[in-house]
Amino acid sequence: MPAIDGPNRRDIVKKYIIAGLLTWLPLAITVWVLLWLLGLMDSMFGAVLSLTQAVLPESTRTGLDELRHIPGFGVGVMVALLLLTGVFATNMAGQWWVRKWDALMHRIPIFKSIYSSVKQVSDTLFSSSGNAFREAVLVPYPHAQSWTIAFVTGKPSAEVAAHLDEEHVSLYVPTTPNPTSGFFLMMPRSQIRPLRMSVDEALKHIISMGVVAPKGATPSAAPGAKPHP
Repeated sequence: MPAIDGPNRRDIVKKYIIAGLLTWLPLAITVWVLLWLLGLMDSMFGAVLSLTQAVLPESTRTGLDELRHIPGFGVGVMVALLLLTGVFATNMAGQWWVRKWDALMHRIPIFKSIYSSVKQVSDTLFSSSGNAFREAVLVPYPHAQSWTIAFVTGKPSAEVAAHLDEEHVSLYVPTTPNPTSGFFLMMPRSQIRPLRMSVDEALKHIISMGVVAPKGATPSAAPGAKPHP
């Protein structure tokens, strides 16, 4: 068996370490995200429990405080609360109360601006009838000689569109590897190139910094766009 010199041995060890890192990294990040979500839900349960203790008689506070130490109890309560809230908000009586709640929130100074903005964004993103993040496109950004993946979020408002010479679309350009931050752009529709890849495939492509390529996707040029070399 031939001897392995020092530089080659270091390269082999480095290769094995990288292979081990790539094996464990997805699992570690998945566990970290799940633990973060569980911690967030436990914190929400703790806040609700503290509020409940503040309005109930002191004799009941000791028993409620013991619920904090039951593993997973807070997560189960929050999931059940979200489920019951969803069931309530989707029937006719619940929708009436939701409308009244929204009207009340829109009357509170300062608070109404934040609440209305967050509600509009969340309704657009999570509504089954919304158009946000339903299409991945290729756009020239940050200059005409470079391209990046963006998501169509809609069209500019009537006031903004009145100042534009041609039809524009609203785009969200995510950053990598964290797609939760990014840039909001309005670009002419003639400059964007539709992609056949799904939104999920495009997000994976962005998060992986281009390492994970969409399977079975072929480039598709927009009408009037220059063909790919």
